[in-house]
Amino acid sequence: MAGGIGSRFWPVSRTQYPKQFLDILGTGRSLLQWTYARFKDICPPENIYFITNHHYVSLIREQLPELGEHQVMSEPSRKNTAACAAYFAHKIYALNPEANIIMTPADHLIMDERAFERSMFEGLDFVKNNPSLLTLGIKPTRPDTGYGYIQFNQKKSINDIFKVKTFTEKPTLDIARAFLKSGDFLWNAGIFLWNVRTIISALQKYVPELNDIFAEIGSHYNTAGEYAEIEKAYPHCINTSIDYAVMEKADNVFVAPAQFGWSDLGTWESAYENSAKDYLGNAVHGKNVIVIDAAECMVKAPENKLVLLQGLEKFIVIDTPDVLLICERNKEQHIKEYVAEIKRNKGEKYL
Repeated sequence: MAGGIGSRFWPVSRTQYPKQFLDILGTGRSLLQWTYARFKDICPPENIYFITNHHYVSLIREQLPELGEHQVMSEPSRKNTAACAAYFAHKIYALNPEANIIMTPADHLIMDERAFERSMFEGLDFVKNNPSLLTLGIKPTRPDTGYGYIQFNQKKSINDIFKVKTFTEKPTLDIARAFLKSGDFLWNAGIFLWNVRTIISALQKYVPELNDIFAEIGSHYNTAGEYAEIEKAYPHCINTSIDYAVMEKADNVFVAPAQFGWSDLGTWESAYENSAKDYLGNAVHGKNVIVIDAAECMVKAPENKLVLLQGLEKFIVIDTPDVLLICERNKEQHIKEYVAEIKRNKGEKYL
């Protein structure tokens, strides 16, 4: 899934060039390119598909020119992840009705790629042999209010894959602390595995109005006429997540606890946590940044611009050619609100 805007990474991530196409941590590859490289070790390259907003199709082809024409799926509008899951499931069912699918965002950071591969192969084996919907859960290391949480039943498991009890979206700090203390909650990584028949059956049961839209496209999948049918279908789709549409309602949902150095890299705080730091805890991206008497800051600036930072502690400082963001690190969850305020006052120019 590569169609998000990444507004919490503003002002580097913009509507026309969002974070999945950026080299956020200075690795030499965009997050999209890292994702493709990661999955080439898990399945044949021709079985890797990207689904994105139609505005970004050219960006994917530019960054991954080796992809075949059929491997980039274009959505005419943003309808969240339920429509994305339904579209992909029916398209793949038309190719292979026995297929097993991994559905994952294209903008996550994975530090331990060998452990990630093991989790993927174990998950694929599980959904191949069990008519269940599987999600990956990450053991929480702190009471983070920016993630969704999955509660699992420790007494109901198959090969250390556990039955899900509840999903909770972005709790308050006090509730997140209670989750961490309980030991039976995991962060929701937003990575799903299922057999194509199992997910279509779940869509039919829990969101039949959405499932029917994509079922009716039928023989047009994987033909030259596919996108024309999708263009007609999307205005009729509900705008909701696969979590809310299916996962929170189904009774055959399991979670596999996993540890592979995961971050959704969704915020500047997560970028700070995953960046190299100087002796005062500053994460600096930019060759001409000078830091004096400043500590625990996240700083990113253009290579050709001199930036001197003095006296700040625990701040985010992001400089781009047309926008400068200076924000306390403990307020970074509000960046989406700040972006909305800019849109109200300045229009789309800076977004």
